Amino acid sequence: MDLNADLGEGFGSWAMGDDSALLDVVTSANVACGFHAGDPSIMRRVTGEAVERGVAIGAHVGYADKAGFGRRFVDIEPAALRDEVVYQIGALDAFARIAGDRVRYVKPHGALYNTIGSHEEQAAAVVSAVADYDKTLPVLGLPGSAWLRLARDAGLTVVHEAFADRAYTAEGTLVSRRLDGSVLHDADEIAARCTAMATGRPIQDNAGGSLTLSPASICVHGDTPGAVDIARRVRAAVEGAGVTLRPFAH
Repeated sequence: MDLNADLGEGFGSWAMGDDSALLDVVTSANVACGFHAGDPSIMRRVTGEAVERGVAIGAHVGYADKAGFGRRFVDIEPAALRDEVVYQIGALDAFARIAGDRVRYVKPHGALYNTIGSHEEQAAAVVSAVADYDKTLPVLGLPGSAWLRLARDAGLTVVHEAFADRAYTAEGTLVSRRLDGSVLHDADEIAARCTAMATGRPIQDNAGGSLTLSPASICVHGDTPGAVDIARRVRAAVEGAGVTLRPFAH
């Protein structure tokens, strides 16, 4: 099982989360590429620290929307979106290579992640960007999404992801952040849910039913209050259940 977190999401003098502490816990780092968050100096620092700790580096690509933290839909032309995603992967890959490694996978962020779950044109654009840049890069996303379906059709390696601190619908989709209870905060509850996911047992959906997920990677959001403590509790609980944590991308 892989444990990932969204990192490098500050900008200039604005900090977001504790990247260094989370890099001591997770096995993969989704590093912001300068569009929804991040900047060149942050990208250089986080990729360097990731390599030092043996953490896999992923390109966390998003809409060009710093003011909205990449959580607002952008009605962008597919060709332009394709090129923006290529640009982001290449920028992060440059810093990863300076640090002695390379980008190992791609994970979209926020509104882009949600949009390409069903928006065929935008999903195809992101798939095209990854395939154009490097067809060996795995892509991370929700099972059942258009994004992963089109990626698989294009010959990319797809990796199923689940979220430690997000509520799920009965259909296996994420509850909208606009609704109460969409983000979980109780570390014990989150750790128990992650242990269930990692061992093939069901979790409770937002309607009170049972939902079984089979992720290869679990995400802890780096901007969630108490993210470091949550990540540590999750890792301890999952490893305590006999599950080995390691990067899915090598």
